Amino acid sequence: MVVFNERHLRRVLSSYLDYCHRWRTHLALDLDCPVSRAVQPPGMGDVVEFPDAGGLHHHYERRAA
Repeated sequence: MVVFNERHLRRVLSSYLDYCHRWRTHLALDLDCPVSRAVQPPGMGDVVEFPDAGGLHHHYERRAA
């Protein structure tokens, strides 16, 4: 990733930290995230991919068809 200026760096870091706290699992938390979320059963719909941190990472959620 190429960082263009301080404002861009702050936006990239903010996006990455948001991803780490909301979606990335942590071994120390028994594979949960710092911000817990409910388990989504298969009956909730198809799995949809969402880009995070400028597309460097992705998270997945179930969405009703």
